[in-house]
Amino acid sequence: MLRTSFSLALALSASLAHAAGAKPHVVALGGVRKVPYSLVGDPAGARKDETELRVRPLVVDGKVKEWTTGDAHDITDRSFVVRRAIRLNDALPSDAGGIPGAAHWVWQRGPWLLIDRVSGKVTALRLPDYDPGVSDVVWFRDYAAYCGLSSSGRQLYAVVAQIAARRPVLSKKLHEWNPIDHPSPACNPAVWQREPLRIAFQPAGSSPVSFDLVGLSAVLVEDGDAGESGEASN
Repeated sequence: MLRTSFSLALALSASLAHAAGAKPHVVALGGVRKVPYSLVGDPAGARKDETELRVRPLVVDGKVKEWTTGDAHDITDRSFVVRRAIRLNDALPSDAGGIPGAAHWVWQRGPWLLIDRVSGKVTALRLPDYDPGVSDVVWFRDYAAYCGLSSSGRQLYAVVAQIAARRPVLSKKLHEWNPIDHPSPACNPAVWQREPLRIAFQPAGSSPVSFDLVGLSAVLVEDGDAGESGEASN
């Protein structure tokens, strides 16, 4: 009995010592810098007058892990999301006089990242039906609301994704999408309401449409009559 108690005490002491010696991670976004930016070849698109991109380094334990752009959004007190900025080699084999290995670096907007301040872990988010040229994500809590494109690229959807959920909370077809001739931006930024939890989308040239989010489902709010609702597809 004494030997068992002594062994438990040693194990507890070792565990406490390990916890006490665990190195805390330091996660921060650095200062903003402006980099040259061209909309040519960028699927995320840009305003016609946009020639610079504002980027910030994501620094973990004193080392630059990623470059980011745009505003960050706190999910909880230990995690946040921010959009990645990608530095891409845009050189063609015929560029630079055909010199092998010559690089032409351009900056582009990339996918969203989830960062854990405690563990220092950085995870690239794969949002359903997300398209960098169409989807303008508006965050609320751990929900991401945006207009997305189907895998065929011919249908525009209203999408609400939740970080921890495998399937979107909401995936509702808005209208057909012409990949060659279409408005830009495709939708106005989505508008959130807290109580009841509601999200409104407005595709370009169309009337707004709203949905109440109930659990892991979404209920369509009819214009002019919130009491008569239809089920939205998930």
